Amino acid sequence: MDKETLLNHLVTAVLVIDKDLKPCYANAAAEQLLGVGSHRLVEQTLPEHYQILGVDAKLLMDAVTAGQGLTVNTAALVTLDGQHHTVDLTLIPLDDEAELSLLELRQVDQQRRIHQQLSQDAQQQAAQFLVRNLAHEIKNPLGGLRGAAQLLSRELDDPALKEFTTLIIEQADRLRNLVDRLLGPQRPTQHSLHNIHQVVQKVYKLVEMALPANIQLKRDYDPSIPDIEMDPDQMQQAVLNILQNAVQALEHTGGEILIRTRTQHQVTIGSQRHKLVLTLSIIDNGPGIPPELMDTLFYPMVTSREQGSGLGLSIAHNIARLHSGRIDCLSSAGHTEFIISLPILSAK
Repeated sequence: MDKETLLNHLVTAVLVIDKDLKPCYANAAAEQLLGVGSHRLVEQTLPEHYQILGVDAKLLMDAVTAGQGLTVNTAALVTLDGQHHTVDLTLIPLDDEAELSLLELRQVDQQRRIHQQLSQDAQQQAAQFLVRNLAHEIKNPLGGLRGAAQLLSRELDDPALKEFTTLIIEQADRLRNLVDRLLGPQRPTQHSLHNIHQVVQKVYKLVEMALPANIQLKRDYDPSIPDIEMDPDQMQQAVLNILQNAVQALEHTGGEILIRTRTQHQVTIGSQRHKLVLTLSIIDNGPGIPPELMDTLFYPMVTSREQGSGLGLSIAHNIARLHSGRIDCLSSAGHTEFIISLPILSAK
C-alpha cells in the first residue's frame, strides 16, 4: 500500500504548504473539510479556500519560513460554502524539504457531535419507551370507549342523542391516530436500492404546489451519488416533515429553502465509522430555532409553534435511526440546517 493511499484514509486533514501558504499536497480529508477538490486546492493559497480561520495567515507564513512548529487548539474555521467547524491546528516543519511544512487540521467539533448524538439517542430511546408504554395504556381503554359508543348508538332512536355518540367515536378515532403518530415507525421495513434524488424530488413537487409566494425553494444535487438502500416511503416522510417545518418557519417573513445533497468520507454515525455517507441538507434563512429547544428538538411533543404537534422531527429522527443514519441540526439567526446522514453501504 502506497503512502498516498494511507494518507487518504486518515480522518485528519493533512496538507503540505510552502512559505506563501500554497498547498503542494492535500489528502481526501482536507478536500472534504474545505469543500474543495485537490486540483483546485493546489492552484491557490490556503487563505483563498476559507472565509475564517482562527489563526492569522501571517503567523502561519512566518512559522513556515522560520521552520518552526505551531499548535493552536479549538480554532474556528468557516469554509467558503459557509460550513462552521472547530479544529485543532498543528504545523510541523519538514526537515528534508526547505520552506515546506505539514499542516494538520483535526476536527474536534466532530467528537463533540458524536458525544451529543449518543446522548440524544439514549434520551430519545428512553422517551420512545415511555411513549410506547403510555400509548398502550391509552389505546386499550380508547378501544373499549369506542366500542361502547357504537353499541349505545345502535340502541338510540333520537338523532340528537346519536349526535353525542358520533362525537365520542370521532374523538376516540382522533386520539388513536394521535397515539399512532406518536409511536411513528417502530421497525425497519424491507429496504431496497433507490436513488435519493428521485425520493427527494417527489417531496419537492409536493411542497412546491402549496408553497407561499414569498418563499423560494432551490435544489443543489450531486448527481454522482450512488443508489442507497432505503424504504422510499419512510424517507419521503422524513424529508417532508423537515421541509414543512422550514416552510412554516418562513411563512411570515419569507425567504429561501435549499435542498442539497453531498457525500462525505470517513463519517462516524453512532459508534460505527462509514467510509462513504450521503448527507441530505435542508437549509433555510429563517429566524432560527430557540436555543432552549436545541437539546430536546427531536423529542415527541416538543415544538415552538402554538399549533404544532411536535411530532414531525421526532418521526424524522426515528426514520433516520431505522436506516442506520442520523439527523443533525445547526441553527442560528438567518441559517438553520437539518442534515440527514445515511451510510452508503455499497462503499466498502
